[in-house]
Amino acid sequence: MSESTSIALVDANNFYVSCERIFDPRLEGRPVVVLSNNDGCVIARSAEAKTLGIDMAAPWQNIAAEAVAKGVIARSSNYELYGDISARAVELLSRFTSSQEVYSIDESFIRLTGTPAQVTAIAREIRAATQKLIGLPVSVGIAPSKTLAKLANRGSKSSASLQGVCDLAAYSPDQLTRILRSVDAGQVWGVGSRSAAKLTGIGIHTAGDLRDSDAVRIRRRFGVTMERTVQELRGNDCLPLEELRADREQIQFSRSFAVPISTVAELEEVLSVYTQRAAARLRAQGSLARLMRCYASTSPFRDNHVTHAVSLTFPDPTDDPVQMYRAAITALGPQLQGDQHYVRVGVSLHDFSPQASHASLDIFGTEPAPFKAGAVLD
Repeated sequence: MSESTSIALVDANNFYVSCERIFDPRLEGRPVVVLSNNDGCVIARSAEAKTLGIDMAAPWQNIAAEAVAKGVIARSSNYELYGDISARAVELLSRFTSSQEVYSIDESFIRLTGTPAQVTAIAREIRAATQKLIGLPVSVGIAPSKTLAKLANRGSKSSASLQGVCDLAAYSPDQLTRILRSVDAGQVWGVGSRSAAKLTGIGIHTAGDLRDSDAVRIRRRFGVTMERTVQELRGNDCLPLEELRADREQIQFSRSFAVPISTVAELEEVLSVYTQRAAARLRAQGSLARLMRCYASTSPFRDNHVTHAVSLTFPDPTDDPVQMYRAAITALGPQLQGDQHYVRVGVSLHDFSPQASHASLDIFGTEPAPFKAGAVLD
């Protein structure tokens, strides 16, 4: 069989819980939940906790007594730990591909080339490597497009016989049609509940119905984004990978969250971690930045989508994460709304200059050397 290019979605299983198990292996096999900031509600559950009927987003104070009686172990969220393990996974995946999009803290799209058998073998190698080198269990969905790769990833988790890898190329056209007709249209990546209701109104109930619909009619009724979804379901790659840039022109650190963040305190904690990581990349390449941009956004697939964004200029070029964090909170903080559900936060640095060009000219040493917070964190 000839070689072809496929899109693989590598998704960490129960990511926050898996990170806690890496940190504390005694949690393996036990029912575990991770709680939001200040232990407010459940934001992640192990498979064992799901089996016990622990609901996502359940207020912990309301279920704590019953959950503990069932043997559930609760852990407070630790975004710095999760960010560190995510960064390790991203670096490991880069060894298997030259094209990678970090879609969220626990998901990456990568491009793989080869026969279906070769691509599946690479996916199994990825699973083995992330488990052995990081301790992180992942599932891999493979397809010609990102939308189908999302669907394939769901399949990789739903059937134990697939052993964590689902390549849609292994299925005949008739089998793929049956698969798509078993998936509700509202479960397709990028189709929100409101659009799903409208699709139902015109007789489109499943992913198969959407794939087989009139693309021109869909565009007129729903816009170009939904038309792209139709094409993606047909196996046409319409959504290019948004590859991470980390060069001397721009450094960016941004992630999407598996569970939306809804408190300002949690957003401030995430900004703290992201400014630290962006500053670390800046120091690694020996640069200082004069300009920083920060943003927080809700899901673009939901009604009342909002994005808060700010740009700010430092008085002097810097690589100090503490200065960056304080500036981000001062500028972005007043815009954040506690009643919103943010799914993506980002920090980017611009306008670089070499560290060496800003070395102190105080050759007699009359001024004390500035405290290097970034170097201490490194």
